[in-house]
Amino acid sequence: MLPVLDKKQVEFEKIVQHLQSELATLRTGRANGGLVENITVDYYGAPTQLLTIAQISVPEPRQIAIQPYDKNALKDIEKAIQASNLGINPVNDGNYIRLIIPQMTEERRKELVKVVAQMAEKSRVAIRNVREEIWKEIQKMEKDGKISEDDLRAGKDEMQKVIDGFNEQIKQIAEAKEKEVMTI
Repeated sequence: MLPVLDKKQVEFEKIVQHLQSELATLRTGRANGGLVENITVDYYGAPTQLLTIAQISVPEPRQIAIQPYDKNALKDIEKAIQASNLGINPVNDGNYIRLIIPQMTEERRKELVKVVAQMAEKSRVAIRNVREEIWKEIQKMEKDGKISEDDLRAGKDEMQKVIDGFNEQIKQIAEAKEKEVMTI
């Protein structure tokens, strides 16, 4: 494998991981702790991720339960959830905050499928941008005499195989999320 391709492999993996984390924040009809774990809470004056100050669990398919380690944080967590763009009203019972995930309409599901497709396309564009960087570097190596013309062609084929593999991963991740969104 070309050294330039080795170096960029990490970037490809980061693009795929970013897509997965972005898709985890999409609200489907099913409860998922990833929906709220990155909400920023004003905890004693410091912005803190909800995941670090509370235990997040999914006791039922359409319910998220949040139990703060410090009971004094309940009001702050409740405010942060209301301020987020989730569109879910938290229920504070004094010990837990419960979020009931409402059933989604067919129209909303179709909108979310479009959002998933847009996120996947952004990831594919990012992959293409990295591919362009690799290709320019391979061409420069050939121009400088570091590799032969045959190595240039072999490098291009090898690069395309790697790109195709990551594009397939993105496609599978997006299809799985679309299926999850469309499941009632």
